[in-house]
Amino acid sequence: MTQISYSSPAKIILSGEHSVVYGKPAFVTAIDLRLTVTIEAGEKGEKHQAVDHIEELVLSYLRKAQKIEKKPFSCTITSDILIGRGMGSSAAFCVATVAALLHFYSGKEFNKQTINSLAYQAEKFFHGMPSGVDVSASCFGGLIFYRKEFEFLKHISSLNFKIPQPFQDNLFLIDSGKPAETTAEMVKAVGKRYNDMPKEMEQTLMRIEKITKRMVISIVKEDVQMFAESIADNQKELEDLGIISKPTKQLLKQLSPFGVGKVTGAGGLKEGSGMILFLAQNKKELGNYLKKQNIEYVSFKQDFEGVRIV
Repeated sequence: MTQISYSSPAKIILSGEHSVVYGKPAFVTAIDLRLTVTIEAGEKGEKHQAVDHIEELVLSYLRKAQKIEKKPFSCTITSDILIGRGMGSSAAFCVATVAALLHFYSGKEFNKQTINSLAYQAEKFFHGMPSGVDVSASCFGGLIFYRKEFEFLKHISSLNFKIPQPFQDNLFLIDSGKPAETTAEMVKAVGKRYNDMPKEMEQTLMRIEKITKRMVISIVKEDVQMFAESIADNQKELEDLGIISKPTKQLLKQLSPFGVGKVTGAGGLKEGSGMILFLAQNKKELGNYLKKQNIEYVSFKQDFEGVRIV
């Protein structure tokens, strides 16, 4: 096979941003916006440094079983995922690239556990110490409940239920603008706030944990009212964490006649705060308003496949 393509989905955090760093759970879903990596045999064009890094990881893994020589190839990436919006574009890239290179060098498809494990190693290239939840969502698809007790003790549970279709039909991802800060900078800012006021911050984080669990229950029970309340309560706590910019707060206020929303991801303070997960009361009115205001948005669609060969 001279050409191999794999695609993997984006992810969004439904609840648990930042609190996940402090041992609280995060509730995450894969969504149907995809990044595709195509590997073609033969030297064609430049390769990204990150691709070289992943190639070394893959070869190191495969060489445990057999002797494998490097082969020339080119790598093409296409993506529907907005970069720098907390949607896991780097995780999707790692998952798809690992899957494609494993196949390219071995001539066969690999199981998702192996792809996930190598993609987690690869994501350290981008994020230093990633939680592992982004690559798991991108690799396996569906809903994931994640908690890190210690660096050596992490629970990643794939949940066997879906976000109900009536919820999905009224869910949107609205772009509040790309944050000026990186995820690492936002994590650091929350850490400083925690050190300055540990008692207040711990209470906020405990409230977020309760909201995260309530959101899971709202989906299991298909209780849209409870789900809407969880979104609204979650946004209030994220504002208390100090990760939402003034323009984003203003945007959410403008959107309040149409439903409820919360920032999803690390947030941002100077400019935009990334994507907003928004549950509409009237999706037609919301769509008209967003178009009139020139605000970018996409309909929410859950992904259940995870990484797949194209």
